[in-house]
Amino acid sequence: MSDKVLVEQRGHVLVVTLNRPEARNAVDLDVCVGVGDAVEQAEADPEIRALVITGAGDQAFCAGADLKAIARGELILPPGKEHWGFAGFVNHFTSKPTIAAVNGNALGGGTELLLACDLVVAAETANVGLPEVKRGLMAGAGGAFRIRQQLPPKVALELLLTGRPMPAPEALRWGLINKVVPAGQALDAALELADEIAANAPLSVQSSKRVAYGVGETGRTDEREFWKLSDREIIALLKTEDALEGPTAFAQKRAPVWKAR
Repeated sequence: MSDKVLVEQRGHVLVVTLNRPEARNAVDLDVCVGVGDAVEQAEADPEIRALVITGAGDQAFCAGADLKAIARGELILPPGKEHWGFAGFVNHFTSKPTIAAVNGNALGGGTELLLACDLVVAAETANVGLPEVKRGLMAGAGGAFRIRQQLPPKVALELLLTGRPMPAPEALRWGLINKVVPAGQALDAALELADEIAANAPLSVQSSKRVAYGVGETGRTDEREFWKLSDREIIALLKTEDALEGPTAFAQKRAPVWKAR
């Protein structure tokens, strides 16, 4: 496993750390594979009763996709395992409860990661948001529909369409986050919550989660049509000039020039 993802078992909890602080824990192919494999490990191991995902350092939980890697034409989804979704996580269902320990800013794909988690604990200094529209992209890793499911529609659409960040305390008030803690304490607070869950009957917890998400023999069905629509839109968008211009401008540290084509 690449050292870009650290995996550590603490009692009945598996802690998965995105370990690219120099890149604000942005997701490239190695990160996607590392996280996806950790989810598989957690699901297969009866001793694991909860999974916590966090980021290294105190600046960023996850800055989203590695736009520099995208600008270079690199893959960020592993061939044959694209169904895992962004970061090997956002469409990779596990019956084990998942908790995001948001240690720093969670923007773009970082917010999509926390939207995919069952519970979220965040540092009071963190911000969430979906700035993809500022890069010629869209929140195609579940964010475009999950944000509207988890926030009041008007609040969700403001975040989605403006791309502005939302401070963690505000996200707490809207119910997007379960708990806000002082800087540096997100992981400890998430582990405390994970241990509380792990003290319960594991099969009961897992059954309860599957029912809550409507998971049957064919997997999670409540989002199937949303994923089809999201995939269709992002595939079309990625063929546009603007979708190339956004990451390129980011990599070159300049303002993008949009052409709406």
